Amino acid sequence: MTSKIINMAEKLRDAEDRMLESLFASEPIADDGFSQRVVRRIRRRIWIRRLALPVAMVVGGAIAIKPASQILVAASKLLTVVPQDVVVKPAEWLPQVQGIAISGSLVQMAIYGTVLLGVGLLGARALTD
Repeated sequence: MTSKIINMAEKLRDAEDRMLESLFASEPIADDGFSQRVVRRIRRRIWIRRLALPVAMVVGGAIAIKPASQILVAASKLLTVVPQDVVVKPAEWLPQVQGIAISGSLVQMAIYGTVLLGVGLLGARALTD
């Protein structure tokens, strides 16, 4: 319904509307390319902001590979230290301990990743400013 009203208003332009349009019609102001430079700079900043998060994630992931591998090696060593009779013996608390160890390492990895991501985002923001 709105489009019909707008189209009808465009068709019913009278002399006053044409006179107002001619009053406000003007040529673009010569600014020696200033507007284009501003638009180019704004578009560049938009692209930098769009790319900052994925780049920070890749860099953070690359940096977090070493601590993550160290955590996995430490966890595998920890599991080999556990005596076989404890592993074979049915105990209700054993899965809980393993779950706590695994969740603790995951939380530690998440903290490392969050810190690295924050540092990456701050670095990207410093580059854009």
